[in-house]
Amino acid sequence: MTAENSLHSFGIGIATHNSAGDIIEVYYPAPLRDPDASLVKAVAAATGYNEGNQVLPLAADKAAALAQQLGNANDRDHADLLQALADSGRPLVATFLAEDTAPQTVAEVYLKLHLLSHRLCEPHGINLSGAFAVLYNIAWTNEGAIDLNDLPARQLQARLRGELLDVMSVDKFPKMTNYVVPPGIRIADTSRVRLGAHVGEGTTVMHEGFINFNAGTRGQAMIEGRISAGVIIGNGSDLGGGCSTMGTLSGGGTEIISVGEDCLIGANAGIGIALGDRCIVEAGLYITAGTKLRLLDQDNTVVEEIKARELSGQSDLLFRRNSLTGAVECKTNKTRIALNEELHTNN
Repeated sequence: MTAENSLHSFGIGIATHNSAGDIIEVYYPAPLRDPDASLVKAVAAATGYNEGNQVLPLAADKAAALAQQLGNANDRDHADLLQALADSGRPLVATFLAEDTAPQTVAEVYLKLHLLSHRLCEPHGINLSGAFAVLYNIAWTNEGAIDLNDLPARQLQARLRGELLDVMSVDKFPKMTNYVVPPGIRIADTSRVRLGAHVGEGTTVMHEGFINFNAGTRGQAMIEGRISAGVIIGNGSDLGGGCSTMGTLSGGGTEIISVGEDCLIGANAGIGIALGDRCIVEAGLYITAGTKLRLLDQDNTVVEEIKARELSGQSDLLFRRNSLTGAVECKTNKTRIALNEELHTNN
């Protein structure tokens, strides 16, 4: 590999293997997007990387030698990190992504999930096609990730030691905070934010809030509801308690659902359409693309009846239900919501 070659992304990580020798998860402490060519060239020489998307083992002695080389080149941050990885005694892998194609290996998926949670790319800014099928269903325990096929033996081993192997969840995705805690956030229940979530600086996720992978927020936001996979929430928006956003993984349509800036989705409400900026959805009202609604003018006169999909992505709208007739209505929103600055300065 020459110094002129460039990569989409790159990471050196600690891999966990199952009893069959397969990688089931990888922790990348410092993933890189558009990495420096000289660094990649040095790692390529240590691993034998040539081109394309590859996941290669990095021996501890090679990692230590590489750390020395980087230290001599005054790349102190990478040198110290590599030395710590070399000293860990854990299996190391170097993952090279020349192109952003659909991931084929667990290590590739985990690198892309790390890039999202490190805010090095935004949801829909990286190819995760087929990622769910690539990953293993894993028992996430106080002893780390364990393949479900290996779990009974590990549980028995723990009991024989007089200990309990605590299984916190069984899932394909771990919680984000076991891998990265991006600066300037608050998360009341960390189990409700998956690795691969993009949590913007200033975002607060309350106890009932949830953020899936390849989804998240831009900047400040109050999240007391559910952000499904693929959904992105704009700066200054508030998702009320128990509300929901419809993603594309649960049998919905293929349209990307997004919420613009300074929006409010009320408690127990939900959306299956995109919202532009400064939109409000009344508490308890769930709007899907096929929802029939009455479009009102400023005198609250019905102008026409349409389906909600015709308003998808438009700004300055107020969606409500008529308390007398039960009809869903939409009119121009003249109210601008404002988040409490003190609540979202999460330093």
